[in-house]
Amino acid sequence: MIDILEHINAVQREVSRTGETVTVLMRRSYQAEPAEVWDALTDPDRMRRWFMPVTGDLKVGGSFQLEGNAGGDILECDPPKSFKVTFGGPNSLLELRLLPGAGASTELELEHSMGEAPAPGGAGALWVGPGWDGGLLGLALYVSGELPADADPVQMADSPEVIDYNEQSVRAWIEAIRASGTTTEEDLLSAAKISLSQYAPDAEL
Repeated sequence: MIDILEHINAVQREVSRTGETVTVLMRRSYQAEPAEVWDALTDPDRMRRWFMPVTGDLKVGGSFQLEGNAGGDILECDPPKSFKVTFGGPNSLLELRLLPGAGASTELELEHSMGEAPAPGGAGALWVGPGWDGGLLGLALYVSGELPADADPVQMADSPEVIDYNEQSVRAWIEAIRASGTTTEEDLLSAAKISLSQYAPDAEL
């Protein structure tokens, strides 16, 4: 069983806006060395275990494609510290940074900036934040050894347990956007309804 609230509360979420660019910033600690977390994030054979299959020329100047999802270009890579890619388009930039934590832990920072946000102001965070929450959850279960060897991340994503997690994630992002003051309450609630319909279809505001 997934401790939903433990995993929701393990993530720090921030939303900011500069002009038309909206940025989500997430932080989470993992009980594994940075080299181990880096390998889980970048080895295609391991990524398919907790995230989704990836193909492409996985080096700076190359490109990648996530199966059934976004692709992009690899702009920067500094193993085992950070990488930066476009994600779904040239105005959508994703950067992951790994910092050594206490003991044998790793502090992960995920920053996703959207130059053309899909909703007014910070409300656009609801299009990407809950999805990245799901990814950080999968990574946590994987590096802690809680994922069965035959686990299928796609099937897990459709499980009632993960859908409950998604609902709590959307609600956490609503509060993060409110705290940021980057959009109106009307636009926030409109985006939240759409986000819930995608990530937790039976939930209501």
